[in-house]
This record gives sequence, C-alpha cells and structure tokens, in this order.
Amino acid sequence: MKKIMCLVCASILLMSCPIVYAEESTHETAAKTEHGAAGVEQSKGVNADEALERLLAGNKRYVDGQFFHPHQGARDRENVATSQRPYAIIVSCSDSRVPPEVIFDQGIGDIFVVRVAGNIAGNIELGSIEYAAEHLGSSLIMVLGHERCGAVTAAVKGGEVPGHIKSIVEAIIPAVKEGAAGADKVDGAIRANVSLVATQIKTSEPILAEMAKEGKIKIVGAYYDLDTGEVAVIDTAAVKAAAKKEK
Repeated sequence: MKKIMCLVCASILLMSCPIVYAEESTHETAAKTEHGAAGVEQSKGVNADEALERLLAGNKRYVDGQFFHPHQGARDRENVATSQRPYAIIVSCSDSRVPPEVIFDQGIGDIFVVRVAGNIAGNIELGSIEYAAEHLGSSLIMVLGHERCGAVTAAVKGGEVPGHIKSIVEAIIPAVKEGAAGADKVDGAIRANVSLVATQIKTSEPILAEMAKEGKIKIVGAYYDLDTGEVAVIDTAAVKAAAKKEK
C-alpha cells in the first residue's frame, strides 16, 4: 500500500513540473518581448523617448509588483561580459531605498547608473556620464531625485557638517536658494536640485552640451516617491519658473 501511495505522489509531482516550467517560459518570453534581444544588442536602436517609456513601464511593474526581472541570468551575464550597450543613464542618489535597477525593473547591461548622495554632478560624475553617452551610446540621461532626501535635508537645515559630507551639502546649496521658498522647503529644494543638475549636464562642455545640441542625447528630471514607489518625470522648466515666481 505504501509503495502504491509513493508511486501516486511521484506521478502527481512529475505531472505538475511541466506546468511550472511553462509558466516560467511564458514569463521569460514576456520579458524578452518588452526588452528586446539580450546582450550588447539591448540598446541598439533605442532612442531617448523609447528609453524613457521603457523605464517608466518598468517602474509601473515595480509599483504593481509585476516584475519581469529581465536580463538577470547566467546567459545574460555572458552576453555582456565583453561589451555593454545600456540604453539609459540614471544619475541618482546613493540612498539605499532608491536602487535604480530595482525600481525600474531592469537587469544586467540595461542601464548605466551613476550614484552619489544628493544626485549631484561634479567632474567625476560628469565624466562617467560622458563615457556612457559618447562611448556606450546611451541616448537618455535621467536625473533622479527622491522624497525626503537626506543630503538635501541637511543642506536646507544648514549649520556645521562634518568631514567630506560638507562637499555634498555645498553642491546642493544653490538648489536650496532656488527652490526652498515654498511651504515644503525640503521637497522644493529636492526638485530644484534635479532641475539644476539636469541643466548642468545639458550645458556641460565640451561633450554633453554638443551631444544635446545635436539631439544625440535627451536629459530629463524625475522624482521618486518613497511611499508609493512611483517615479514621475519633472517638468524642469516649470520648477525654475515656480522658483523665480516665489522669489
């Protein structure tokens, strides 16, 4: 009797396995359809508007909990081992709650990430952006700020800041002066900081300014909501106009 029961259980287990594999196969197929071919071909033919659409679609999956987890397998790792073609550059804060690959549901080789506290852009960050734009062919640059940013909060509060953190705060002070006039000074400064950094990248000589002028790259600002997980594109021109009006 025990032998019969074991055989029955084994048969049920074997019958269920193909169903699991079929579900995984369908899931992988959907991811490939969304993201295109793997490896160095990932960003080929992806213009800035398509890149932005892809990022926002990935963020929606993240918010909805419907992850694709694309390009995260051994084969994907092998495909980009010798070269890379990321379709977008993300300049984001180092905050542990804002990992770009996760909140945009992207994988290996999809996005080129430059992370620094306060999502500021000094010479080193600009050099990294130049490399990805000019040499790797990334057409979209997104400056991503986020809700309740600690670096911006410190800049708004003012006072003495220890160690090298002072360098970060000093870089954000212009945004504090421009965007902290409203009711929520920190949030206003966060958005102004995104706008200022986006402008800084767009006008950075000689490489990025020329590429922007020729339409080879597009720079956008965005804001990440820590509570909802949603990323919204910021109208940087509107942010500047509001700041001037409040002054």
